[in-house]
Amino acid sequence: MKIVIRNGRIIDPANGMDAVGDVYVVDEQITESFAVTADTREINASGQVVCPGLIDIKTNMGEPGSEHDSTMEVESWAAVKGGITTVCIQPNTQPAIDTAAMANMIHQRTTTTTGIRILPLGALTIGLEGTTLTDMGSLLDAGCIGFSNAHNSVRNTLVMRRAMQYAATFDAVVYIRSHDPWLTGNGCVHEGEMSTRLGLPAIPEAAETVAVARDLALVETTGVRAHFSQLSCGRSVEMISEMKQAGLDVTADVAVHNLHLTEFDTDNFNTLCHVIPPLRSKADRERLRAGLKDGTISVICSDHQPCQMDDKLEPFSQSAPGISGLETLLPLTLSLVDENVVDLPAAIRLLTKNPAEILGIESGTLMPGSPADVCVFNPDSKWKFDSRTLVSRGRNNPFDGWEMRGRVTTTIVNGNIVYENGDA
Repeated sequence: MKIVIRNGRIIDPANGMDAVGDVYVVDEQITESFAVTADTREINASGQVVCPGLIDIKTNMGEPGSEHDSTMEVESWAAVKGGITTVCIQPNTQPAIDTAAMANMIHQRTTTTTGIRILPLGALTIGLEGTTLTDMGSLLDAGCIGFSNAHNSVRNTLVMRRAMQYAATFDAVVYIRSHDPWLTGNGCVHEGEMSTRLGLPAIPEAAETVAVARDLALVETTGVRAHFSQLSCGRSVEMISEMKQAGLDVTADVAVHNLHLTEFDTDNFNTLCHVIPPLRSKADRERLRAGLKDGTISVICSDHQPCQMDDKLEPFSQSAPGISGLETLLPLTLSLVDENVVDLPAAIRLLTKNPAEILGIESGTLMPGSPADVCVFNPDSKWKFDSRTLVSRGRNNPFDGWEMRGRVTTTIVNGNIVYENGDA
């Protein structure tokens, strides 16, 4: 297939490009300009932004193991509606991605109708139990792009150190969601004014910062490449900033909802705002935003976790944590542009170039020869979000009624037009 996208504002942070022009696609690659023929598909992108396909570094797809919540096929369609062409999934499937056979099965199941790139992380420890290391070499050979223990803490510091040392021998990235299991306990909200007011078990800031300090110390001693996932506390940002300035090879991301919501959004026991790590204080939110500005945090993710609404109807502490966020990742990131947190090219960089570099993949750019993954969106399209319109099977999204800006009009994956919205 030959495609030419005409007259769009091309924003490609990997090439430092921000200019009006045309993008050319032949088969599966971005290419140099060519003579238009009768079989060329032309897309008029006047007044729209053309950028690399978005990359979500933290996604849960439901399958395998939680097909009652959703499947890879359904959530892949949700992804392309949101302009996302690549997702990185956690190893906390059922069973966990802790063997080459399981990694191969994940790859076999990713042949969805959308064709988006679904990249699995391998488990750090067998069964994510934090005791015995996996065979990381075979997991890498089976297509895993790094290692994580997902939401499960590796409680034994010696085991975590050995896991980092083992991963370092392959120059593989370890993805860490730092939390102290004892301080976290059965908590479900941030320890602060709202936990007191609602009488809910709390998760103190120290549950994250103590674990971040431990993991940073281990990264320093092992020399592993590490990515800290889903930071929620301002002090965590400060510690990572200090270590980056000292030359440590670490990166970090933040879930987009932690950049907008705070503990006060859990008022009236709003289970749609039950997420782990929890929504923190307003001061934490502002420090997370500052971390985007100064480069300490280099990626925004959705932390997409679809679930059935019945699971959100339970009492707050018993409800399922998580937000269905694939389709609101882009507009919520654009809201940060409106609030002068970042400019538009920086926002695109946080969703394309930076996650591609961390994952070590060729996507995230519109350079000729790169994979033809493209997102076209209308930055001026304003709309009121309604969770009932989500493609995702999960309707668990707390942003109902929010005024959004930016709607995807075309998503191209591997040279194929997989989503079009002529009304955007």
